[in-house]
Amino acid sequence: MRNSSFRFMAFLFKIRDLMRSPLKKLEEAEIKPGWQVLDFGCGPGSYSIAAAELAGETGKIYAVDIHPLAIKKVQEGASKKGLKNIEPILTDCQTGLENDSIDLVLMYDVFHGLQNPDRILEELYRVLKDNAFLCFDDHHMKEAEILSQITSRGLFKFLEKKKLTYIFQKSST
Repeated sequence: MRNSSFRFMAFLFKIRDLMRSPLKKLEEAEIKPGWQVLDFGCGPGSYSIAAAELAGETGKIYAVDIHPLAIKKVQEGASKKGLKNIEPILTDCQTGLENDSIDLVLMYDVFHGLQNPDRILEELYRVLKDNAFLCFDDHHMKEAEILSQITSRGLFKFLEKKKLTYIFQKSST
């Protein structure tokens, strides 16, 4: 994505966030203080910043994106709010995180544009703790497509659809 396109997207997200706080969607994720959360495809960081506030000082948010401006925006947002529990990661897939280290993955409105979604799902599976959760939403996809693509390889099982989020659980090995 070109820098100008990213800036326009970030502007639209600011408008979206004014109309509906990111915390509304994150309520469904039920983030607990102390949790390790991975926000995959974080964009300008709306959900990363809100998740950092919910996870508290003992939690950690890994804000992952492929675009350097996303990383810069997350860093600026965290700095403005005085948040020290956000670590941006610039990557298209491999996070560099330890196996079984993450309590929750957020994946909002990014899956439809992934070049290699199976590789991404494998990485998310690798870093999630046993029985941990993937909170998913992508308004570019129909429900049947979401359920099929996330569960087809057996890495995740569908638990429930809440008002704004699909909840998947890491399958047992």
